[in-house]
Amino acid sequence: MSHVFLAILVIFVLGVGNFVLHCAVLDSNHPLMEQMPSFVRLLGGRLTLVAEFLVLLAAMLLAANGWAGLAWAYAAYSALNAVSAWLILSGKI
Repeated sequence: MSHVFLAILVIFVLGVGNFVLHCAVLDSNHPLMEQMPSFVRLLGGRLTLVAEFLVLLAAMLLAANGWAGLAWAYAAYSALNAVSAWLILSGKI
């Protein structure tokens, strides 16, 4: 298995996890969600999922074009997302 394919696969799996966490946070009705600007709250905040998709798409395209090391950067981004989601969903924020 080539390192490019592996990087794309890792980024894709992490991206699915990011979408799951993102949806859980949006569905939590946490008070932070009400502090988002009104244009972001359009469609129940689902507009932010478009931004999440664009980040995932960019990471996968860059990895496919030889930036296989970007999987590490996307893993760090996913770790930050996971910590943020945990803080919000557990009520620590």
